[in-house]
Amino acid sequence: MTERLQIARLGHRGDGVVDTPDGPLYVPYTLPGETVTVESVQGHPDRRHLLRVEVPSPERVAPVCPHFGICGGCAVQHLTWARYRDWKRGLVVQALAAHELAAEVDDLVDAHGEGRRRAVLHARRHTHDVLDVGFAALKAHHIVPIDRCPVLAPGMAGAVTLAWAVAEALTPVGKPLDIQATATDTGLDVDVRGSGPLPPQRVAELARLAETHRLARLTRHGELVVQRVPPRLQIGPASVVLPPGAFLQATAEGEAALARHVVAHAGRARHVADLFCGVGPFALRLAQTARVTAVDADAAAVAALRQAADATQGLKPIAAESRDLFRRPLLPEELESFDAVVFDPPRQGAEAQARQLAASRVPLIVAVSCNANTFARDARILVDGGYRLAALTPLDQFRYAAHVEIVARFER
Repeated sequence: MTERLQIARLGHRGDGVVDTPDGPLYVPYTLPGETVTVESVQGHPDRRHLLRVEVPSPERVAPVCPHFGICGGCAVQHLTWARYRDWKRGLVVQALAAHELAAEVDDLVDAHGEGRRRAVLHARRHTHDVLDVGFAALKAHHIVPIDRCPVLAPGMAGAVTLAWAVAEALTPVGKPLDIQATATDTGLDVDVRGSGPLPPQRVAELARLAETHRLARLTRHGELVVQRVPPRLQIGPASVVLPPGAFLQATAEGEAALARHVVAHAGRARHVADLFCGVGPFALRLAQTARVTAVDADAAAVAALRQAADATQGLKPIAAESRDLFRRPLLPEELESFDAVVFDPPRQGAEAQARQLAASRVPLIVAVSCNANTFARDARILVDGGYRLAALTPLDQFRYAAHVEIVARFER
């Protein structure tokens, strides 16, 4: 059944929203003020599929990608730059308001830089033995095949072609694949997941592909297939050899911008805890002026950080520890020696650690987050524990997506 709707506002996921007596309806790829024709989405009574825009918004622009509106990777390529920036900053303002937090929110910092330096491409074979390699469609299980992606950094050139080649080579395996590619200073680092155990001839074929495509390294479920050169990344003053499938900030400029804010907020702190430290994007920069205790559950990331720190001259001591901060957060007595604490958790936030920080006497906390809602929840815990939210900056390294980075300073 089709119907005509008028879009009232832009939701927090980038969907157009229609307010009705029965609740909101969500129409992806639409803008406030537009009149659109839509149809129902089976199994999702609050969602509609856009058929056509009858009356477009004056703020609608042509998307930069031919796959936009089909591929689910980007949500908002069709909005003017000024309104896009307002919407993205507004996501943070709304999250703070929902938790009754009063804070001045800085203007949005554009941290897209050259583009995304990592991506996971999916390979699926479906009816009639057709292979699709690309990104997932919006709210669907099928894959939208792509031949290019304009939000990827130049260092990711060849990643899409390589993903197609890997999928073709593993066709006899008959399993869905996830192919993670990361741009490093020495070439692409690729990890293939989902294949299960492979016979020697398939492993040999993957090794040949790595050579043909001049990859730095190719792994399968983190296990080495072939390494032509160590996949290195310059992080501050250090050169880090990445573990397979290592987490990185989405863009190089995003990492650098966040680190600039973190280091500036830490100021003259002499002993800093870097919690959820990963491979050290903050720790390795903070250690230029302060002793650092770096903690993360990912033992491979911690080992990479430790190795990089040991090989870099001029750094203050870095003590790196593997510890699950969700199950074993640092307790107030363990936090007593720190002048400042930095924490950058995954999207689910760090509620357990925030509660321990709120009970501590640490004079300064710098919080980094990629989720405005869990950030606001954790910020509320800190404020209720006696901290003041003194500064907050939103950064956009996920251009066209409904994600925003935050870096904030809390003072006891």
